[in-house]
Amino acid sequence: MIKILLLSLMVSTYALASGGEGGTDIVQRTVNFALFAGLIWYLIAEPAKAYFKGRSQGIADELQKVKDRLKESDNLKKEALAKVKEAEKFAVDLQESSKKENKILNDSIMAQCEKDLINLAKTQKTHMEFEQRKMVREVVENTITKLISDSGNDFDKEAMANVILKKVA
Repeated sequence: MIKILLLSLMVSTYALASGGEGGTDIVQRTVNFALFAGLIWYLIAEPAKAYFKGRSQGIADELQKVKDRLKESDNLKKEALAKVKEAEKFAVDLQESSKKENKILNDSIMAQCEKDLINLAKTQKTHMEFEQRKMVREVVENTITKLISDSGNDFDKEAMANVILKKVA
């Protein structure tokens, strides 16, 4: 403050110096300037200090809010990464259990198919035997009917057996 006052006195001395007139009023002007500067300082100093202090505090508060948000976002990021790791682990477990269930299901389907094939083969064999008996019965019936109609009453057992053997062979 003193440096500013001395500087302003030196500047005012050169600026207000007259070009050779008798007296100067430098002392009055300097006193007036000092009074003016003191009055300005007295009136403006406290509000200026309060303003700058408030501004500094506001900036510090904003900085603290930003730091808090940054810390909160870091925590959220850590939580999200933990959830991602947990989800990846769950996905791997789910994949493994799905493969196991798929194998079990596949094995049970294959076993059921094998049972169905065995049952189908048995049914097919039974059906074939039935059809063979039916066919033999029809051939025997046709042959006997034909023989009876062809030969009339002279038909003996030996002739009948020969005819059946011929048809079956």
